Amino acid sequence: MTRRFDAPGATAPTRTPSQKPRTDRPRTNTFTAFGLASEAEKLSPGLHIVATPIGNLRDITIRALATLAAADAVLAEDTRVTRTLLAHYGITTPLLAYHEHSNDAVRERMVARLQAGEALALVSDAGTPLVSDPGYKLVQAAIEASIPITPVPGPSAVMTALVAAGLPTDRFFFEGFLPQKAGARRNRLEALVQVPGTLVLFESPHRLPEMLADAAAVLGPDRPAAVTRELTKLYETVRRDTLGSLSDRFAQDGPPKGEIVVIIGAATTPERTAEGDAVLDALLRTALERHSIKDAASLVADETGQPRRVVYTRALALARGEE
Repeated sequence: MTRRFDAPGATAPTRTPSQKPRTDRPRTNTFTAFGLASEAEKLSPGLHIVATPIGNLRDITIRALATLAAADAVLAEDTRVTRTLLAHYGITTPLLAYHEHSNDAVRERMVARLQAGEALALVSDAGTPLVSDPGYKLVQAAIEASIPITPVPGPSAVMTALVAAGLPTDRFFFEGFLPQKAGARRNRLEALVQVPGTLVLFESPHRLPEMLADAAAVLGPDRPAAVTRELTKLYETVRRDTLGSLSDRFAQDGPPKGEIVVIIGAATTPERTAEGDAVLDALLRTALERHSIKDAASLVADETGQPRRVVYTRALALARGEE
């Protein structure tokens, strides 16, 4: 995909510090890595989804560099962030802003360029595009216009945090950011109680203590978890403990700094017995005499420690006269 300038017969472009860059010469599809300048081969037309480093600039792939260098333009969530990356590798491809506030008119212009035969590279501020960012709308529009989509895989905060947490990775569920308001956040956590896999959450540093407190209260304080911070960066840290202990620690220490990914172990399903089911039914019948189905289930779930969804399903059955 690339041609090194140090190959026989090839000459790397040079410029002394005193020389000013010329603006009248065409852009070259080049990048510099490991001290070597390389020329990227022409890209096929279409939308190229390019993963970029989540912190350490050295984590980018050679294929990603070649794609960014050869594209007609790079669509960036924040052009300031991406400009730093491109400058680090000597890439001069034009940058265009594409972010969550980009409207239909912006997407239509991008699709028109793609239909005209251009190769556009889509990047996010960090990691793999479309994961907790708005790139999927452009991908959908491109697919509807029969434009080829080419993924260029690479760094991902989700996968990096998963392998560092030390929790099961055979099955996981990516939730992304929970709601900001406490009530909505707890409701969403309630829906995640019985997800049969490891949970992956993004969170803002200033909301982390509150989120951990709610997670411990709803999911259970004994669930194993890990809080990963500044992954791949100089001050990378991974704190592994139970949700309850992590909640107490961050409540005391206060919000951390940097990018946060929280990993939470899967729920364990308690072994059911006929005796246990009979006790549950008795408690529910008593509670249903005075409370609504929802409130009765909540009270009994708190008393028994059983999952709220399981208790609610049984309360609903008893209220309907089902045995």
